[in-house]
Amino acid sequence: MNKTLKIFSALLVLVIVGAGAAGGGAWYWAKKQAVPMKAERVDYVVPAGAGPRAIALGMQQAGIDIHADAFVWMARLSKLDTTLQAGAYEAVRGDTPWMLMERMSSGNMLQTRLTIPEGWTYKRIREALAANEKVAQTLAQTTDQELMERLGAQQTHPEGLFYPDTYVFVPGTADLDILRRGFQTQQELLEQLWADRDPDLPLKTPYEALILASIVERETGHSQDRARVAGVFINRLRVGMPLQTDPTVIYGMGDAYDGRIRKRDLTTDTPWNTYTRNGLPPTPIASPGKASLLATLHPEKHDFYYFVSRGDGTSEFSANLAAHNRAVAKYILNR
Repeated sequence: MNKTLKIFSALLVLVIVGAGAAGGGAWYWAKKQAVPMKAERVDYVVPAGAGPRAIALGMQQAGIDIHADAFVWMARLSKLDTTLQAGAYEAVRGDTPWMLMERMSSGNMLQTRLTIPEGWTYKRIREALAANEKVAQTLAQTTDQELMERLGAQQTHPEGLFYPDTYVFVPGTADLDILRRGFQTQQELLEQLWADRDPDLPLKTPYEALILASIVERETGHSQDRARVAGVFINRLRVGMPLQTDPTVIYGMGDAYDGRIRKRDLTTDTPWNTYTRNGLPPTPIASPGKASLLATLHPEKHDFYYFVSRGDGTSEFSANLAAHNRAVAKYILNR
């Protein structure tokens, strides 16, 4: 009996020592041993609803040599298996399995940026989205009208409806989702600014304000001139004077514009030609930023009806045609 007890005790000690060694090995693997990977940095995606094993297999396919069974047990024993978040992640050479798991549990996702500058057209925005390899392309066969319907927009023309900003997003985000963010931001900002507009503006709707703001955006790159330029257009609208602004003509020319406006272009009628048509064009001509929206809804009050570029980004303003002609001769014709 004593001999049997001694043998059992010895076996128990071996089991305990073995378990301790296994536990120590697991701890070392999880927190000290770097995961082999095919490159310095490897991007991978965790799909929505994926469990620890599916995540490990996806990491392996991306080039991260993680042990799937060990990863599953680590996730379960740490109780992090239910906190792993879907998204795009980046593994860096030297990362341990535990570092990778903590990153996914905290949602520390890989992010990238897309900048839409003020004054970009909708066409240019779509081109930037299509050229960005981090954006999932879902709109290639979608018409503008269909896009507007999917966004819940009242307008059928997309121009000007997307707020110019720098958008941070997870790689793999759909182009539609980025556009939706831009659309919602522009709508919310326009609604907020419209509610606080100056009284008695000759603008009937927020959309008309958006149209005029897009013109102001394209007419000046000098921030201090925005409210004054807006004031010129407001003065013209009040007296029924044509806006006669070149950027609207250029927009109406479309792909025919080659960098120059000729006299025939000013007289060729399009819905956006503000030389041949009074009032505002039917749509914006670009995406205006907040500064141009503010300038349009709080224009400078003055008696100017004309302005011309000085060639340095600023403008010369005039109250009558004779003064304007002199300014044109000075700054444009160099007389």
